[in-house]
Parts: sequence; structure tokens; C-alpha cells
Amino acid sequence: MRTEVARVSGFPAAALKSTQTIVGDLGFDSIMITDLFGGVSRAFPGLVVEPNWFSPNRTLGEVIEHVTASRAPGSRRTVTAVPEPEQTVAPEFRIAEFPEVQALAARLTSAEGLGVTNPYFLVNDGVTRDTSTIGGAEVVNFSSYNYLGMSGHPAVVSAVQDAVARYGSSCSASRLLSGEKPVHRELEAELAGLLGTEDAIALVSGHATNVTVIGHLLGEGDLIIHDSLAHDSILQGCALSGATRRPFPHNDHVALDALLTAIRSQYRRVLIVIEGVYSQDGDIPDLPAMIAVKKKHQALMMVDEAHSIGVLGATGGGIGEHFDVDRDDVELWSGTMSKALAGCGGYVAGSAELIRFLKYTAPGFVYSVGMTPMNAAASLAAIRQMRAEPEALDRLRRNSRLFLQLATDAGIDTGDSKDTPVIPCIVGDSLRTLALSNALLRRGINVNPILYPAVPEDLARLRFFVTSCHTEDQIRSTVAALADELATLVAAA
Repeated sequence: MRTEVARVSGFPAAALKSTQTIVGDLGFDSIMITDLFGGVSRAFPGLVVEPNWFSPNRTLGEVIEHVTASRAPGSRRTVTAVPEPEQTVAPEFRIAEFPEVQALAARLTSAEGLGVTNPYFLVNDGVTRDTSTIGGAEVVNFSSYNYLGMSGHPAVVSAVQDAVARYGSSCSASRLLSGEKPVHRELEAELAGLLGTEDAIALVSGHATNVTVIGHLLGEGDLIIHDSLAHDSILQGCALSGATRRPFPHNDHVALDALLTAIRSQYRRVLIVIEGVYSQDGDIPDLPAMIAVKKKHQALMMVDEAHSIGVLGATGGGIGEHFDVDRDDVELWSGTMSKALAGCGGYVAGSAELIRFLKYTAPGFVYSVGMTPMNAAASLAAIRQMRAEPEALDRLRRNSRLFLQLATDAGIDTGDSKDTPVIPCIVGDSLRTLALSNALLRRGINVNPILYPAVPEDLARLRFFVTSCHTEDQIRSTVAALADELATLVAAA
């Protein structure tokens, strides 16, 4: 049991204490707990552990005792995960009968039974800016991250039209082979210039960028240590890599330092992964402090700029520009072009050596078709327009400050949001959050609910994305409507 805990946690088995709690002291999250009990079940065939038994305050000693008591009579530890010959597994071959598929159907049906309209997959017609069209009616839109209004901007539309006419709708091959177009190289040069790095690589998906790059650079014998609120793409990259994965408390560089002090020496490569702006909470990390920890422990660092590029920094250059750090102090600057940059796809920026290596070896790049020419052209034009129209950044920041101040004054729980256009309204109950989203949509305001398991149940929220396109009147009327509907919910509780 201690061996499995050591494998998942990264701590040496000899350093583990029976009094340590699995979650609080050893830092396990839900994925690590699943990995732990999966490994224990493989080690002890026939082990039965009731899923409701485990709680966050369980200690290592309690878990060991429970596993010992729950083992099937006569079972012994084994080093193989192959079932005994006499064991059989019931086949699952009808997707409709998969437990997880049925569970989703049950959740959707349950919400409908409570009179809550499903707020997901609403069809938004037209260009998504400060407004959108849903069901033929115009609504004020706070559910999209077109932060600078570059999607639909005349300069971007013109660039896309020209690219389609010149290159077609697809480059029809991997860029390594015959899919390379001039617009790809122009975009990567602009990205490198914006981020202050030697070079950059553009890939077809922001999510897949983190998965393939993390999964490719790290492996067994390495450690990936990430913020506890890391995006799913980061977690999937960790899983692909086979490296040991450890979360550290959100934005806590002191805890990060302590964790690395305890376990850094056991690993060849260590990658620290943080984000520029956290997409659920709208806060930013202390990047200089994180870099200091990274240097102290001879680690690598990756900063996901998905929601900070085109948002932070005097010219929209992201969190690196915001803190004016030496860009070479961070090995990998990653992000997406689907937010402020008006396109679709991901990028990594860094040293010339890194980018050359990724272009020739990263599976998600080498074995994928190249980014469509029009998407590359859209983001290229957006970067250039952002530079030509700095007032868009000023409007974004002014609108974000106004929304946050009005919400705070109205007593709305906005969590840790600060100096960003991502502003949550924390409700703390999934059903009430759904009801609030429905009520606002009836009043012509579109904002999506974020529910468990995307966030803990007591942090269920509406998430507002403010843009440079919103007017002061739209912001004031929205916050007033939000406060009104929240008061109605409280009164009805």
C-alpha cells in the first residue's frame, strides 16, 4: 500500500507517515485517488473497497487498515495486473448501456424534471460579440471570449477571405510534408514577436497542443507539478506522458517550493505548469515568484496563456509582459488562438531549439494536418490589428473594472477575480445556478453556468466574459439584473 501511495504522490515510501491525510497532507486530488485505488486493486486481486468509504480526511494509516480488512479472503499481493485464468469479465459492447452514458442521461432528465431548461448547446447565430442571437432574439452575450472583438472585425474578415481565395479552405497535408503555407510562417513570427521569444509553433487545437507537448517532452521518471486548478488539457498531457503528476495549492508558490524541496531529487526532469489567467476564477499567479522557485529547483516551466494573451500586458503580450519578466526564464509559453486572437488552434513559443524539436517530433503536429489557412490568417490579422488599435485593450480593461466594481458593490460573490475580464458569480449550488442562468436568459442576458464536476459543488457559478465590445449600459443593466435574480433565488430558498 505504501508503495502505491509513494508511486502516485511522488514522496519516498520511507518518508510517508500513517498520520498523514491522503488529501490534505499528501496532496491527492480526485484523479490521483482513482489512480491509487486502481493500483492497489491490481496489486491485490479481489480487493473490495466501498466507493463511499473514502473521504478527504482519511489518513494513510486508515487507508492501509481498510485495504487490509477489505481484501478478499486468501488474496495475496501480486505483481501482475492480469486476472487469474478462472476470472471472467462481463463484456460491455452497447454504448447506450455504459454506466457513464446512462448517468449522463439521468442527470439531464433530472434537470428537465425540475423545470430547468438545458442551457448548453444553445444555437448562437451571427457574429458573437457583445450580443448574439438565440432563437431569433438578440441577447447581451457574456458567454464568449472574443475579448477584443477581433472575431468579426473587418480587417480579420478581409484577411480570412483573401486566405481562402489564395490557399483554399485546407492545407490538405501535414505541414512537415506539403502542408506548409506562407501564412503559417508569418503567424508564427508574429506570435514569437508578441511573446518575446525566439520562435513559435502553431497547431490545430489549443487543447491538443498542451496534450501533445506535455506528453512528448516528459515521461516515466519525470515529474509534472501543476496548479490545482489546471485546465483539463494539462491533466490529459500529464496522463499521456506517464510522468508522476502532483498538484500544488492554487497560486501558492510557497507550497510549490516546499513540495519541490521534498521530492525534486527523485526525478530527472520536472515541469511546473501554471496559467496566465485562470479561466474559472479570473485571477493571475505571481509569475516572478513562481519563476524564482523554478530556478531554485532547476525545473522547467510552462505557462498556458489561453486567457491572458491579448488581455494582460501593455500591448496584449500576456502575463510575461504584464510582469516584465525575462521571457527566456520560461521554457514554454503555450496558449490558444480561439480567444483574443479570433481564430482556432494552439501555439507554443520558446527557444529556437525547442520549436525545431517540436516541429520534427511532436505527434500532435507531425501526424496532424496543418492549421487551416483561414484560421492562421485570422489570428495573424488579429495580432496586427491589436497592435494598430491599442484602444481595444483600454476598453477591455475599463469594462472589466466596471463590471467587477458594480458586482462587488452589489454584494455578488466574484471570488478571486481581479484585473481580468473573467468574472465569476459564485452561487454554490448547481440547481440554483442553472435556474439563475435560465432567469437571466429570459431577460435577454446569455451567461453559461459552470457546475460540478467542472468546479466543486459549493463553488458552482455563472462565468461572465467581459469584452471590449460591451457598452457601459449593457454592463450596468446586466449587473442590476443579476443582483435582482439572485435576491429572488435567496428569497425563494
